[in-house]
Amino acid sequence: MNRSATSPARRLFELLLTVGPGALWLVVFMLVPALLMLEASFLQRGPYGRLVGPYTVANYLRFFGFTPEGYDPLYLAILWRSAVFAVGVTVITLLLGYPLAFAIATSRRKEALLLLVVLPFWTNFLIRIYAWIVIFQRHGVVNALLGAFGLEPLHLYPSWFAVYVATVYTYLPFLVLPVYTAVERIDWTLLEAAQDLGAGRIRGFLHAVLPQTLPGIVAGVLLVFIPALGTFVISDLLGAGRVVLIGNVIQQQFGVVRDWAFGSAAAYVLMALVLLGLWGYARVAGEEGLDRLV
Repeated sequence: MNRSATSPARRLFELLLTVGPGALWLVVFMLVPALLMLEASFLQRGPYGRLVGPYTVANYLRFFGFTPEGYDPLYLAILWRSAVFAVGVTVITLLLGYPLAFAIATSRRKEALLLLVVLPFWTNFLIRIYAWIVIFQRHGVVNALLGAFGLEPLHLYPSWFAVYVATVYTYLPFLVLPVYTAVERIDWTLLEAAQDLGAGRIRGFLHAVLPQTLPGIVAGVLLVFIPALGTFVISDLLGAGRVVLIGNVIQQQFGVVRDWAFGSAAAYVLMALVLLGLWGYARVAGEEGLDRLV
């Protein structure tokens, strides 16, 4: 009787022992700061950057363009530009990373190739970005090679081109690794069956191979699109102030302007869009949604 009575308590203790530390970490370092930022987004910037009341939605109205001077969709335009940039980076990364993942998964030296994919992570992120400045600047590596062939130097830094290249380079492994995992699990007998039924290479790939890699594609797209949408370090360094994304706006509000109230509101708008996208993914591209897509 005592044994059965203490069984639920013991299970609760084991649950707290296993889940408790991780849950406590998330609550202290994620939930509490998020709630503090939420409160700050409804306050106002006071003297010396302090947050003062009363609570108001003025920061959100300002973000969406409703100001006392009139309608000014400045931040909406920056948000749209950031979304277009993130989509472009994701598409380019997918076009480059999908065949690369296949090449690695079907290679005899897959371990060495995977090592090369993750090798950049062994170097500090800022050092890698500064390396692109050395490559793209007027007297950098690219223009030195062009000059060796008698060609005119190109204006590659600062530019959107440099920001795109560095961002794709940074997030390419985040797409390659999930797709590689999906390719490793492919049942190639389905492709053989499709070919036996008369399907050509392209049709067999689209009907037998692509659906099996779709979960890896979706995971990789999310891992690339979400950080690309909020990036600010790459655009700040390689854009040199000429490339302004929503991440730069939020960073400037917290750092340079010291308007934490408006920065928190902008961050929450961006967070809401990301969560909305994840909700759409869960509805459309979940396990059942993937079956409908293919």
